[in-house]
Amino acid sequence: MNETIITCRACTRLVEWREQVAREKRRAYRDSDYWGRPVPGFGDHQARLMVIGLAPGAHGANRTGRVFTGDGSGDFLYEALYEAGFASQPTSRHRGDGMVLTDAFITAVGRCVPPANKPTADELNTCRPYLTQEFQLMPQLEVVVALGQIAFDGYRRMVGTLGYTFPRLKFGHALHYPPAATHPALPHLLTCYHPSRQNTNTGRLTQTMLNDLFKQARGLLSDI
Repeated sequence: MNETIITCRACTRLVEWREQVAREKRRAYRDSDYWGRPVPGFGDHQARLMVIGLAPGAHGANRTGRVFTGDGSGDFLYEALYEAGFASQPTSRHRGDGMVLTDAFITAVGRCVPPANKPTADELNTCRPYLTQEFQLMPQLEVVVALGQIAFDGYRRMVGTLGYTFPRLKFGHALHYPPAATHPALPHLLTCYHPSRQNTNTGRLTQTMLNDLFKQARGLLSDI
């Protein structure tokens, strides 16, 4: 499935933008070989935790080829995953840095970096089957963490295509929706502010808040 994702050219606007960013580069990374393609999920398909983000960062995952890797959002996320025992190290710099996820899988509702970090509804709809396939390939899944409103809405729409419908739920930070609030066959759902620079620089989301949320996710996993 990763190969199918990586070679996707379905959305002209996104293809043009991701390749333009990869050609022009940020000055700090002018010697880097940018990935410039769609970014697949990363982690263990036998994991019990799925983390869903928005889309690759222009000079993060669009550069490194691994989700939430090489930018400030990734620094926040992997620190929290490390503190909760899901990641082997607290930083994620590049695909060959030795990062290993344990009992966790990270993905996104969009696979290509969008201009201004704003994918269109049609672009998200085009990407949705990839998230659906990843979801279906995780038979042990117990907890989903949605990073941001768009990821939250994308997850809700994705499970809807599988026949799971549930009442409209509000989005906020650290809200917990157990299966009883969604559908008995679905995992626990935790909502979280996205670790974007806009949120972390303003203090809307702090490292402690994110660490606590993933410790909460750890606590929801069944004993094995």
